[in-house]
Amino acid sequence: MRRAVLFDLGNTLVRYYKGAEFAPLLNRGIANVAHHLRADGLLRVEGDVIRRRVAEENHEAADFSVRPMEGRLARIFEVDEGRALPLCADFMGPIFERASVYEETVPVLRALQAQGIKTGVVSNTPWGCPAGLWREELRRLDLNSYLDTTLFCRDVGWRKPDRRIFERVLQEVGVPVPDCLYVGDNPKWDRAGPATVGMEGILVERGDWVPDGGVSVHDLKGVLRLV
Repeated sequence: MRRAVLFDLGNTLVRYYKGAEFAPLLNRGIANVAHHLRADGLLRVEGDVIRRRVAEENHEAADFSVRPMEGRLARIFEVDEGRALPLCADFMGPIFERASVYEETVPVLRALQAQGIKTGVVSNTPWGCPAGLWREELRRLDLNSYLDTTLFCRDVGWRKPDRRIFERVLQEVGVPVPDCLYVGDNPKWDRAGPATVGMEGILVERGDWVPDGGVSVHDLKGVLRLV
């Protein structure tokens, strides 16, 4: 029997956006940041320069190390990182507005906890967004009370599928690898990632991944049959 089930967040527990939907959300987030700086009299960068710098910053590190959002915004808008930190909430606004908790998410989390199984979230964040904003988001969505632990890439400094984020969560839940199950929606991040520490990863079929021959479930209710 499993003693811990760990979940990806976006498009596993909560729908936010598919890969092809990110570009317009990125543009809206950058526009929000520019608006904030303009209102404070601090916008000193022209639109063409902003667009070029956004394109330059819109990538993740090849070694899976986190590239923090406030650093990216500081470079784009020529502000110091301390000033850029509160701008991260402006950037994330269009993404958080799209949040839709899947109907089976809370019932499944409740059922797992009723069986004494620990639950948690282990997730990357877009553009290296600060973890605190995502913990606020979990509270806003009333999901935090169903989770024993939450771990985001910013907490560790490494993105899935790097093994270090999975090693950290294993320390936090205090459960041996064979007794843990990881659930996500992306073969690279959520199957190959946990496999780096010997953890089984299963995929929930959210329509944005190519079947890879591993175990998958139609929706989160299928997880209950695997614990």
